[in-house]
Amino acid sequence: MSTIPSGTPGAVSSLELERRAFRSARKQRSILVSVASTLLFAAVLVAILVLSPGWERVRATFFDLGVAADAFPRVIAGLWINIQVLVVAVIGVAILGTLLAVARTLRGAVFTPIRLLAAGYTDIFRGIPVLLVLYLVGFGIPGLELTGRMPPQFWGTIALILCYSAYVAEVLRAGIEAVHPSQRLAARSLGLSHGRTLRLIVMPQAVRKVTPALMNDFVSMQKDVGLISVLGAVDAVRAAQIEVASAYNFTPYVLAGVLFVVLSWPFIRLTDWMTARAQRREQIGGVV
Repeated sequence: MSTIPSGTPGAVSSLELERRAFRSARKQRSILVSVASTLLFAAVLVAILVLSPGWERVRATFFDLGVAADAFPRVIAGLWINIQVLVVAVIGVAILGTLLAVARTLRGAVFTPIRLLAAGYTDIFRGIPVLLVLYLVGFGIPGLELTGRMPPQFWGTIALILCYSAYVAEVLRAGIEAVHPSQRLAARSLGLSHGRTLRLIVMPQAVRKVTPALMNDFVSMQKDVGLISVLGAVDAVRAAQIEVASAYNFTPYVLAGVLFVVLSWPFIRLTDWMTARAQRREQIGGVV
């Protein structure tokens, strides 16, 4: 590679080259220290587990590969039900959460009942544990006999939508209110209606501001999908419970947990990546 002579336009000074070399060496040293400390921590953790007095009993009870292989087809079939419920719930939460967020940000005295209704909804469903909502919806609404017999996962999906739409609505509302008022005023001055201003100007900026928080809610809902088993749905958790009762071994629970982690891991990493990207964008030149 040719070197640009010092003093010519675009040339890198020797001092800057020394700084780059120093930063590169420091980065390599940090990577080595991180790898070494991680390996040391993992070795200590494994040693504590393996050398503990009851390790053999725990290994046979929770980490039996034969039991895991036998239970895998039924647990993975149950996980497919969890995935189906999750997909429908995400769509329902996105629609209901957006409507609630817009309702809470409406201005004008005439919209007071709508704002109060939306605020009451979010207060109630953010305050009640998800498990209780599942019980109330799954065992209460069918008792009204408004519909025919529906599967447990249907009522579980309704309960998840009711709970998580309240959380998502508050996150979206925070994003909407974080958009500077000048954006609305500029859009209205160009002749856009309130609805088009909200759809074309405000919501895109609001969603971008709160995307990491929305992704966190999604990951949390992905985990809570397993709670529909309390209604009798044979999902991954219920299938694991059946296998545990058959084999007198807790390995199917570990298997179900691993499958949920595998399902969540891509979205967790995506959330971290989007959070880091937003932080870099907002702190350009400010990172020490």
